[in-house]
Amino acid sequence: MSAPLKSTAAIAIIGATVAAAIIFGTFERPPVMTAQNGYRGTGMEQVQNPRTYAELQQANVLPPPLDPVEPGEPSSTVYENVQVLGHVGSDEFIRVMSAITEWVSPEQGCNYCHSEENLALDSVYTKIVARRMLEMTQHINSAWSDHVGQTGVTCLTCHRGNPVPENVWFLDSGFKYAGGFAADLQGQNRPAPIAGLTSLPADPLLPLLKSDMAIRVVSTTALPTGPGASIKKAEETYSLMMHMSDGLGVNCTFCHNAQAFSTWETSTPQRVTAWHGIQMVRDLNANFLEPLTSTFPANRLGKQGDVAKINCSTCHQGVNKPFFGQSMLGDYPVLAAPQ
Repeated sequence: MSAPLKSTAAIAIIGATVAAAIIFGTFERPPVMTAQNGYRGTGMEQVQNPRTYAELQQANVLPPPLDPVEPGEPSSTVYENVQVLGHVGSDEFIRVMSAITEWVSPEQGCNYCHSEENLALDSVYTKIVARRMLEMTQHINSAWSDHVGQTGVTCLTCHRGNPVPENVWFLDSGFKYAGGFAADLQGQNRPAPIAGLTSLPADPLLPLLKSDMAIRVVSTTALPTGPGASIKKAEETYSLMMHMSDGLGVNCTFCHNAQAFSTWETSTPQRVTAWHGIQMVRDLNANFLEPLTSTFPANRLGKQGDVAKINCSTCHQGVNKPFFGQSMLGDYPVLAAPQ
């Protein structure tokens, strides 16, 4: 074989290899499981891959609870500077602190939040953050039962053994567009995990998770006006929906009726739960996380100086109910409601 033919054959082999990698890396091989989520013929089916489902099950196994302890004196009378769990018995206080260490900083230990010289000091910024996160956890479990139900959340729901949850987000990193007559990309064609790696705008959808903006694609009037009326707003909404679908590991029809996506009357009950979830995320970002911006050092902030914020994936991590609906609040009731 001549050199040009060898070169051509090598290029063809490389091209075929790349094409195969793209095809088999993008599409899931069968078999997959489907479950009907509505009347036959409506196309309301949930699709699951048994291989990835098994991986999700392994990743959502709850650790055994720490052994219960006897009630004792309030921790505020035994320890100094206990501001959130002061009403809890001193032994239960240590038990909860030990559990939080396992959930958040198993490798770093207690000193991730506490001063080694004096545990009562607030000299470590992570202690101030952790105190506020305790209050946020109690707030979720007491004020957002429309979303979390009686299952509730704990620190483990988001952290999963990491000091910083894996699924958090910052504002736009300041991507530089071409100058002159070049058009602004409006956030498009920059695939990002938060938008399901689509070409839909990723950065503009983030404000939908931190402000009281309308989320609507289908107008209720013949000539749509106001928030949500433009194609750009529709793309941002679709981007958010892609994020929610990916974060919960579900199809669109988990919440919506395939025959009329905008109609609430024929939607599934999960759509109402998801609506409350969006409002909850906005509440937590605006009232708990963003006010902590000045508490964090510069290396923990985004490129625009903003604090890490949450989205649907932060808790759900690929399943429609964190930990498949298993609850830990029965073992740690002090996290259920503020006192």
